[in-house]
Amino acid sequence: MALTGRTALIAALGALVVGLLLPSWTGVLAVEIPLLLAILYDLTRAAPVRKLHFTRSGDTSVRLGEHAHVTLVVTNSAPRPLRADLRDAWPPSSWLADEGPDASRHRVSVPPGERQRISTTLTPTRRGDRRAERVTVRSYGPLGLAARQGNHSVPWTVRVLPAFNSRKHLPAKMARLRELDGRTSILTRGEGTEFDSLREYIPGDDTRSIDWRATARQTSVAVRTWRPERDRRVLVVLDTGRTSAGRVGDAPRLDAAMDAALLLTALASRAGDRVDLLAYDRRTRATVRGRAAGDVLPAFVNAMATIEPELVESDARGLTATALRIARRRSLIVLLTGLETSAVEEQLLPVLPQLTQRHTVLVAAIADPLIEDMAMSRGTVDAVYEAAAAARTQAERRHTADVLRRHGAIVVDATPAELAPALADSYLALKAAGRL
Repeated sequence: MALTGRTALIAALGALVVGLLLPSWTGVLAVEIPLLLAILYDLTRAAPVRKLHFTRSGDTSVRLGEHAHVTLVVTNSAPRPLRADLRDAWPPSSWLADEGPDASRHRVSVPPGERQRISTTLTPTRRGDRRAERVTVRSYGPLGLAARQGNHSVPWTVRVLPAFNSRKHLPAKMARLRELDGRTSILTRGEGTEFDSLREYIPGDDTRSIDWRATARQTSVAVRTWRPERDRRVLVVLDTGRTSAGRVGDAPRLDAAMDAALLLTALASRAGDRVDLLAYDRRTRATVRGRAAGDVLPAFVNAMATIEPELVESDARGLTATALRIARRRSLIVLLTGLETSAVEEQLLPVLPQLTQRHTVLVAAIADPLIEDMAMSRGTVDAVYEAAAAARTQAERRHTADVLRRHGAIVVDATPAELAPALADSYLALKAAGRL
């Protein structure tokens, strides 16, 4: 049972009347007994909460930052009309900070034997599964003095997928890929080392591409055309350890790494390469292997949705051993991790030769744009100290990147907004050079 503000107001006015006009027990009984009877009548006439039935429908997945709509159908099987306040409870991260309390509350009015459809709009702020907790109903009587209250468990799950903001770069990268593949409308020679076809010689073609045997069998000079290698292996490795939990801007480093991985996956799968995923810290958190080109990106998105950073130091030896078990053939291994000097020197460098002697290794790291801003600050003593600290941090990252390059790895170090296109460009450069 719940009493409303109207009941409290009437009780306060009654107390005022008793105090001024009838300051006795008789006055108290004369005022409070009718109020008590009115409350009991209101409770009797309120629709019972237990006889309500609820069903759900709507979205089961949504990208981070977008809206999901979940529909709740309320069926009133009681013989009395339902006038109620309803709260559809979801985790706090299901809404933006300023809209959660209002978005989850609804006012309903359902005649006997009928139903009403209610829509709850979610705007999740974190990846993962968001589960509906329960539905709380407060059913009011006709006088609005008291209400029956109860809860119903109506399960529903909405999976919040990575945002994939970098997909805006995909058309430009695909245009570059088509240029490498020789499929653009302009007459450019497809780069790569894999034979594609023969065509007639055009002045300006590289004479080293002339196929003399084919030329001898026909009346015109024939040249070979090439295309980037296809059906190559790419293994994307997400380091989900302690360093991936650090926030850069409004999101963890892991989210920016996922965004870059998704752009690379979309590009490589359309280029005809096979892309696998490994998420690892001290254990395997997720794997995606052997998916067809049309299924690999949805599989990546679904696997990444529930991954959260672990506040432990990543086990580089275990990561390397797992990556080598997955990548049995020569592959491009893209390791999305941090460039912290201690972690790289103590964990990654001792095991890096095991990867580079069999595979092409590309290390991608996320730089903090705040460090760049601090390095440019001047004008006050504090600003100068901040600039000096930022410059030292940048120097340490450059030194760590140089050490990795000397050990045979390719290094991409960029801010969250620049990492995805920079990683895609590095992949295309390897593709053009025939290093995959």
